[in-house]
Amino acid sequence: MEAVGVVIAVGPGLTGRQVGDVVAYAGNPMGAYAEEQILPADKVVPIPSSVDPIVAASVMLKGMTAQYLLRRSFKVESGHTILVHAAAGGVGSLLCQWANALGATVIGTVSTKEKAVQAEEDGCHHVIVTKQERFVERVAEITSGQGVEVVYDSVGKDTFEGSLACLKTRGYMVSFGQASGAPDPISLSALASKSLFLTRPSLMHYTAKRDELLETAGEVFANIATGVLRVRVNHKYPLSQAAQAHSDLENRKTTGSVVLIPDGVDL
Repeated sequence: MEAVGVVIAVGPGLTGRQVGDVVAYAGNPMGAYAEEQILPADKVVPIPSSVDPIVAASVMLKGMTAQYLLRRSFKVESGHTILVHAAAGGVGSLLCQWANALGATVIGTVSTKEKAVQAEEDGCHHVIVTKQERFVERVAEITSGQGVEVVYDSVGKDTFEGSLACLKTRGYMVSFGQASGAPDPISLSALASKSLFLTRPSLMHYTAKRDELLETAGEVFANIATGVLRVRVNHKYPLSQAAQAHSDLENRKTTGSVVLIPDGVDL
């Protein structure tokens, strides 16, 4: 659902895209595991020369997700304190780097000490290792009982209720994934106790319009070019070895981003 490529043909009457352009897309339609793909012209965005195409390929979904979470689902500003679960994950890493650059105090949760090191490198001011500490108690400690303005939660069932408890009055609970399973249902009264906001957003709804897509991708590319965002492309596989790439992912043999490269491609 994300790829970078060189335009080899355009439809009749199309303006704004031409043969030879390096472009990227993220989202539907599926089918990026291919040497060639036909895409709607309004779904692709140009890659600036300042961004390595392989880096762009690795960051489209994660980077645009980080943009809409930080800038539109809840607008993080200097002075805010935020909680990012899975802070060493693909999106979590970018959230921490970007939020730190915006002037926020970033609290991150990770599962191991090794991941804590990466989270600190990525701008986390406070890292909580969940196998050793209870994150609700630590967040209360770190914030002197005040709580955080927003929680970015991609874990789901295991963290959902605790995340609500970490919020300050009128705080925002942004649930954008459920790696541990779907959260248990909650009643509206659970939000009423602190007038909380709850949202379950999707990238596709934040990039549905052409101008939104271009703005979202443009901010990601600009932050990569200026060094605000560091993208770890730690593994590259030939497209013919896609099955091996999946096997390595499933067996936790990879870190950072994985990119599939068709044979003979010279970007």
